[in-house]
Amino acid sequence: MGLSDLTASPGLYHSATKFLDGTSAVAAGLLPARGLRSHQRRYVRWLTFSDAVVVAAVVALAQTLRFGSVTGESLAYTNVDYAFVSAVIVVAWLVALASQRSRAAQVLDHGLEEYRRVWTATLSVFAVVAVISAMFQLEIARGFLALALPLGLAALTLNRMLGRRYVAARRRAGQFVSSVLAVGHPGSVRALARELSCHPQGGYRVVGVCVPEGAGVGLAAVDGIPAYQHRGDIVHAVLRSGADTVALTSGHLDPNEIRDLSWQLEKLDIDLVVSPGIVDVSGPRLMMRPVGGLPLIHVDKPQYEGAKRFHKRAFDLCLATAALTVAAPVMLAAALAIKLTSHGPVFYKAERIGLDGTPFTMIKFRSMVVDADQRLAQLAGRNDGNGVLFKLRHDPRVTPVGRWLRRYSIDELPQLINVLRREMSIVGPRPPLRNEVDCYDQQVRRRMLVPPGITGLWQVSGRSDLSWEDSVRLDLSYVENWSMVGDLVIIASTAKAVVLGSGAY
Repeated sequence: MGLSDLTASPGLYHSATKFLDGTSAVAAGLLPARGLRSHQRRYVRWLTFSDAVVVAAVVALAQTLRFGSVTGESLAYTNVDYAFVSAVIVVAWLVALASQRSRAAQVLDHGLEEYRRVWTATLSVFAVVAVISAMFQLEIARGFLALALPLGLAALTLNRMLGRRYVAARRRAGQFVSSVLAVGHPGSVRALARELSCHPQGGYRVVGVCVPEGAGVGLAAVDGIPAYQHRGDIVHAVLRSGADTVALTSGHLDPNEIRDLSWQLEKLDIDLVVSPGIVDVSGPRLMMRPVGGLPLIHVDKPQYEGAKRFHKRAFDLCLATAALTVAAPVMLAAALAIKLTSHGPVFYKAERIGLDGTPFTMIKFRSMVVDADQRLAQLAGRNDGNGVLFKLRHDPRVTPVGRWLRRYSIDELPQLINVLRREMSIVGPRPPLRNEVDCYDQQVRRRMLVPPGITGLWQVSGRSDLSWEDSVRLDLSYVENWSMVGDLVIIASTAKAVVLGSGAY
């Protein structure tokens, strides 16, 4: 008897599960074997092996650079070869990586926690080595440790980054994913399914949705996904869908029902995740606070003033000054190219709306013909943009030099002057036109709680290819979750998008 026979008969299902727990059901062939997913096991084995290779290679390289060879040099006042010391450090390093659970499934592939554990393990090992060396006067060469520590941090971090890129590529190809049954009310499961499908790198693929009986949903499918109704027997839908993970949306079950469901899924070794129903809130703003056995998610308020704004302003001033200095030759060449190839001024100046709705004059290199604004009405019906923003893939107003400047975002460089004038930031929401701001509702106006940016989440996530809704959502997400680390990531991603010329026209 197989799974299809079991799920085809609810009575048989209840009879079977009455006498069999999850382990027995798997052994009997009624339920699919689960356990740690096979792709997770392979990935963890690969990380274990690659970490060992990296650590051994780093220690050997540090010893070679310090002493000229991996053998032959002895510890001061002893006959102990440094090869033995290196071997002990390698073993201790690998044990620390394991004890910090740096390869736990919960931290792999997303967030900074995986890197934090790798760094903590590495720093702990070298701190212990330094303390032992001082206590027992072993006089381990400082140059050896000073080489091994930064090399190890960099190499292990790079190893994890390459691992993530490999997993993300496999997930985009439909591999290395968990099959999810989304449980909840129709609107909630539809939103969850769409969000997961838009981010395949997260590793979740919705294979079914489960809604309460009588929810008014046609059970053929919800957005093309098989749908099931339930009257509390969610496990039956799990078995029919073949899912290995249940995603429970907010407000669908009461606490006792969630606890009972978790017990049922535990027997079948099926994962349970709960969506709290909030979106676009970054990890640092979320904190779990158990109160009387009830896990509460505390969401920190966005911070727009005080020290954070001062740090951002100082960062903008330093980076803008450095960028203008480095980019001066490129800007001079661009100015000459514009002046020699088309009639009109080198710079294009236009009004934009900045922080708290204050207007300012934004400066760019002119990439269009002089009368481009007057010719806009003739092209209004050919908009390739997102409705609110006018974009044209093959805009006849763009000059040959201007097309090249736009492709690599060189036309944006004069905005560094706006940054020095405190009108813009290096990273922030897109600077809007006045007529766009007039159409904003109260929600979209939150974009103006921070200065507009030369680049932002909208640029590294698709630039001109984004819809209006996605642009607004990304800008609001940036406004509420700003951090210095996030800005550095966006700047690095912007450099990549500019080099590839992706999404620009």
